[in-house]
Amino acid sequence: MINSSSKIIVRNTTPEDFSKILQLSKAVYSFPPHWTERQLTSHLEVFPEGQFVAIDSSSGQLVGMAASLIIRWDDYDLHGSWKDFTDAGMFTNHDPVHGRTLYGGEVMVSPEMQRRGIGSAIYAARRRLVERLRLPRLRAGARLRGYYRYADKMSPEEYTSKVVRGEIKGMTLNFQLKQGFRVLAVVSDYLPGDPESLGHVAVIEWINEQVATPADYGPRDPRFQPIFP
Repeated sequence: MINSSSKIIVRNTTPEDFSKILQLSKAVYSFPPHWTERQLTSHLEVFPEGQFVAIDSSSGQLVGMAASLIIRWDDYDLHGSWKDFTDAGMFTNHDPVHGRTLYGGEVMVSPEMQRRGIGSAIYAARRRLVERLRLPRLRAGARLRGYYRYADKMSPEEYTSKVVRGEIKGMTLNFQLKQGFRVLAVVSDYLPGDPESLGHVAVIEWINEQVATPADYGPRDPRFQPIFP
């Protein structure tokens, strides 16, 4: 899987990638906890197909990473935390037998390699996985990274609505909207301790129209719908 314009190769994660992923985690997140080797090992044990790294083919540098699992969505509260959906980052709640939702537990791109197509290449790999496994959807929590700048002026729901409508540039969420995601809800205390989002995320959804039925679409809050769908 190659993005020729940026010479990025996306492949499945191996144990040899762990040390570089741990370094990337510390570079991306200014706050703990960061990923651990124990968690990454568990990911490969339960769902190796769902774990990806992005490699810059010209330098061999690991410049991105994604981690995911399959869940039975009805087992969770829409307003649950990252720990709830990922079993505290271990992914041992991975349920390929009964689950029909690929849940994105992580996407990271090196801060020094932003805007080079890395995130797009990673999400393309995830969408192909969803299609190959014939899952109806991909869901995740999108950090409201810029919300701390507006917290004294508006609620996280109002902030999210303005990002969706293009009135505010919302960093992570803007990118994910361009990847075809839609916002279902805003959740507080999803990532406690995150100084940029103040713990808030938007619950986002991408639908695999090849197999999805109307029942697979999440409830759409009208506050978070784009002006031009």
